Amino acid sequence: MSIVIQREPSRLPSKTDAEFDRISNLPGHVIDQILSRLPIRDAVRSSVLSRKWRYKWAKIPCLVFDNHCLNFSSQDQSFIKNKLVNIIDHVLLLHNGPIHKFKLSHRDLLGVTDIDRWILCISRSSIKEVVLEIWKGQRYKPPSCLFNCQNLVHLELFNCLLEPPLMFKGFKNLKSLDLQHITITQDVFEKLVSSCPSLERLTLMNFTGVTHLVIDAPNLQFFDIGGIFEDVSFLNTVHLSYVSIGLYVNIDNEENDARDNSSKLLRFFVNLPHIRRLEIQSYFLKYLAMGYVPSRLPNLCVDLNHLSIRIDFDDLEENTAALGLLRSCPNLLELEMLARPEEQSSMERSTNFWEEDHWSSLFAHLRLVKVSGISGVKSEMDFIKFLLSNSPVLEQLTVKPASQEGEWELMKELLRFRRASIYAEVIYLDP
Repeated sequence: MSIVIQREPSRLPSKTDAEFDRISNLPGHVIDQILSRLPIRDAVRSSVLSRKWRYKWAKIPCLVFDNHCLNFSSQDQSFIKNKLVNIIDHVLLLHNGPIHKFKLSHRDLLGVTDIDRWILCISRSSIKEVVLEIWKGQRYKPPSCLFNCQNLVHLELFNCLLEPPLMFKGFKNLKSLDLQHITITQDVFEKLVSSCPSLERLTLMNFTGVTHLVIDAPNLQFFDIGGIFEDVSFLNTVHLSYVSIGLYVNIDNEENDARDNSSKLLRFFVNLPHIRRLEIQSYFLKYLAMGYVPSRLPNLCVDLNHLSIRIDFDDLEENTAALGLLRSCPNLLELEMLARPEEQSSMERSTNFWEEDHWSSLFAHLRLVKVSGISGVKSEMDFIKFLLSNSPVLEQLTVKPASQEGEWELMKELLRFRRASIYAEVIYLDP
């Protein structure tokens, strides 16, 4: 008698199982990257995939608590606040790995004391990036333990009151500092910036408590500021290459000149030897026009290739400062001029400034120009003609008026100016 043994064919894994296994067997750092890119609620939900995934989310190094944390809306602010606090408490309680990034940015969260507890928790980890955006309520004052995070590389604060402890010695590894809608004293700001020797990027927007900005940062490369202040100066900033600066309040140059006749234009550029991109916004050109304005800077901005200026074309002092700056940029490639017309002004008006001969072929390398917000008045058209006449290699001039009023007359004027530069393409954008 023969015995036949039959074996069942081995079951091949289904396509779904194979795909799942491929994801599960990815290297740990790859899975961390996948989970870090998910909203925190979806990362936590991954624990139901299998036993292998149950606590993988608890090791992700980047924790982001923003508007994606909650997948519902409610008019009950107290309910939303309590729900969000419970989520963050739960995540931090179960997290068992290093935390490199902590971001808190939910539009319904006030500056509650629970945040102090969370910051204390992350300060015990090797935290490298902290973003606190408090969208509602009064300025939130971060606890002193935040200033003990010496591994910080990026710090971003919104709607906060900064009062570091007296023993604070700075952030030695901080490379990026972003402060918006903050309250900070003059001394604290200066000490904070100067005691971060690795600082490369500094953003300061809508601040109170600081009137005289002193920027002492030897490795700073990027500086973006907008607010109300009286003075700004740079110390030890030889690597600074990008500056965007806006003064949000009009100033009276006659009153300031009576008190101080020194040149703001000269002092602003003396410690910016390698600036490559400069944006002068709001009323800051008025600041640069204060005091003595040289015909050009003694040390030319030879690296500057992009310049943006907001200007009142009828203001003699602003025009003079703008011309002095333009003469100091021999290698300029791109220029943007944004008109800022003033209805009333005590400043001397100038309607013939740009008709004068301010040197021929002033812009030997200028290729792209954009003029925005103009209404077609004489001073604006004179400036455009001046540009076309002194830019031998200009490739493109883009003009965008402030409104449709007088649009046809403006277009005719531009067509007439077209003869001043036979190579430039003139582009007209609708307002």
